[in-house]
Amino acid sequence: MFGIYVHWPFCAAKCPYCDFNSHVRAKIEEDGWVDGIVAELEYTAVLQGEDRPVVSTVFFGGGTPSLMSGRAVGRVIDTIRRLWRTTNDIEITLESNPASADAERFADYRAAGVNRLSLGVQALNDADLKLLGRLHNVEEAKLALALAQKNFERVSLDLIYARPDQTVEAWRAELKQALAFGTEHLSLYQLTIEPATPFATLHRTGKLVIPDEDRAALLYETTQELTEAAGRPAYEISNHAQPGAEARHNLLSWRYGSYAGVGPGAHGRLDLNCKRFATSTERLPERWREQVARDGHGLIEKSEISDADAAREHLLMNLRLAEGLDIAAYRARWGTAPDNARLAPLAEEGLITLNDDRLIATPRGRLVLNSVIAALAG
Repeated sequence: MFGIYVHWPFCAAKCPYCDFNSHVRAKIEEDGWVDGIVAELEYTAVLQGEDRPVVSTVFFGGGTPSLMSGRAVGRVIDTIRRLWRTTNDIEITLESNPASADAERFADYRAAGVNRLSLGVQALNDADLKLLGRLHNVEEAKLALALAQKNFERVSLDLIYARPDQTVEAWRAELKQALAFGTEHLSLYQLTIEPATPFATLHRTGKLVIPDEDRAALLYETTQELTEAAGRPAYEISNHAQPGAEARHNLLSWRYGSYAGVGPGAHGRLDLNCKRFATSTERLPERWREQVARDGHGLIEKSEISDADAAREHLLMNLRLAEGLDIAAYRARWGTAPDNARLAPLAEEGLITLNDDRLIATPRGRLVLNSVIAALAG
């Protein structure tokens, strides 16, 4: 199966923790930007040729895709359906900001073909929402969530934890409240200080202090405890769902499937002529649009990935998942697999398990996953 990621790079305001490719513009001429996305979809289809894969998932990310009109979203979806065959149960997700949520907009998205909404609430107290630079308050977030649940059968809720001064007790109460909303899926991200963000500057000067490693680990363990008890266990380090409600687009990526990325700053992994390619597009929206108008695409990278590098990427992505790595399938695909000399010490330390030829990072191993992967990949 094959996925398509559509990047809408515009936001009403830039959050101080965010290092995503997002930009604030006073005025957005929507049709022109959608023209560029359509052109990149058409270019991707030409690259793949006549025997194109079946599209099983589409994801509108950003930025803030909920600043798009339903008409614009529909035009992108219609283009995808024109260029590719799609599965009968295709998952089409759109990320939404509570500040741009309204009943008419959500109804338009649903009519356009969106069948899953991911709502970026991020916190359930007004003080932390203000700290995070969000434009909505808690009451507005709750109203947006109610609208989302009314319009879409599948809704995901995003929260950020390990915020400054956050205690385990406070997070426990907040997460219980979030779980009580009844969404099938939650993305629960630990706040990290990303370079070249306002938060990085504040953190460097001591004006922003986040929980240390020990408290962050306790917050993570609390997250696992409460979501498991609520029937929404982690299927990936930061993602939790009822069984069967996992985000298919995320799974496709973490299982190292093939997907196209269109729009400014989008990344992809394309399989072309039995070779795997990494793709990325120009990040600055205006430059991307100029290049698309000139060349029919905004690609600045289309580089072949060696089997060794692809195998390493595959390992990294799969070990994020609770299901882990199918070693036999991995060996069949890449002609290699982690050897016992590397596996045994990690197993002895309780960082991995081997069950029926499946390599799985333990809860303790997920806390230090980068070290586990480094030890396995060599």
